[in-house]
Amino acid sequence: MARAGITGVTGTKAHGRRQPSLSQLRAFAAVAEHLHFRDAAAAIGMSQPALSGAVAALEETLGVTLVERTTRKVLLSPAGERLAVRAKAVLAEVGALLEEAAAVRAPFTGALRLGVIPTVAPYLLPTVLGLVHERYPSLDLQVHEEQTAGLLDGLATGRLDLLLLAVPLGVPGVAEIPLYDEDFVLVTPLGHPLGGREGIPRAALRELNLLLLDEGHCLRDQALDICREAGRADAPVTTTAAGLATLVQLVAGGLGVTLLPRTALTVETSRNGSLLTGYFADPAPTRRVALAMRTGAARAAEYTELAAALREALRPLPVRLVRG
Repeated sequence: MARAGITGVTGTKAHGRRQPSLSQLRAFAAVAEHLHFRDAAAAIGMSQPALSGAVAALEETLGVTLVERTTRKVLLSPAGERLAVRAKAVLAEVGALLEEAAAVRAPFTGALRLGVIPTVAPYLLPTVLGLVHERYPSLDLQVHEEQTAGLLDGLATGRLDLLLLAVPLGVPGVAEIPLYDEDFVLVTPLGHPLGGREGIPRAALRELNLLLLDEGHCLRDQALDICREAGRADAPVTTTAAGLATLVQLVAGGLGVTLLPRTALTVETSRNGSLLTGYFADPAPTRRVALAMRTGAARAAEYTELAAALREALRPLPVRLVRG
């Protein structure tokens, strides 16, 4: 049956040729289905004279006879048989367009392409995925793990919709919605003099053999910034790692120490008994994690609501929530 609720418009011209209106197509499709003018009119909520006039107008617009009218019944002409299939397909597509528009208007439906940095993804994604599954079941969440530069490029080109990463970014056209702050801790091998200590002064970083991630990771830049703030002029790098899992294994092997965000601590150190954790004196070095979107994004209100829900879901983690 033709979709109800599609309002008609008058026939228009395109490329010098008149085009049928949706109301004409809807009337014809109903007649083709019911082969009875009264039943067709009742099915689409149109008066019988109006339906008959719409079909006649469609025939005039197309220049073909669609319906053969007799005293007893209505028959489709050969042209009507062929064009009825097309008319129903057009109406179905228009209905699908309206449904898609309704879905877009509805919050938390359709696809959401989320970019996440590697030093956040393994530790927050269980919370993010659980939240989406429970609270936004109609949202098609698509996750992409990349370094910050790739994520920002994806956001700018429209390949990604929303980012979960460390800030501040300082990038024009990108708006940040803060989620939380978290402290860095010092991870050392067994027997290290700072292993297991609390109240470690930042100045201790001046003399340590600090292991870092490869270039391109924002966590590497943050670690170097922390060292500079502690008064360390440079941080000679002799060994690097592509991910935090490898980094802590290097520490366990006695090659040096490293800085980990608190959210990564349990996952990355619980598998190895050759590691110790040291905690800095207040104020400890920190990083801020936020959602980032294009300034003026059409779904900005939705992303802001998502950020609020995510903050609440993150309460069990060792972080300090930040209101946007």
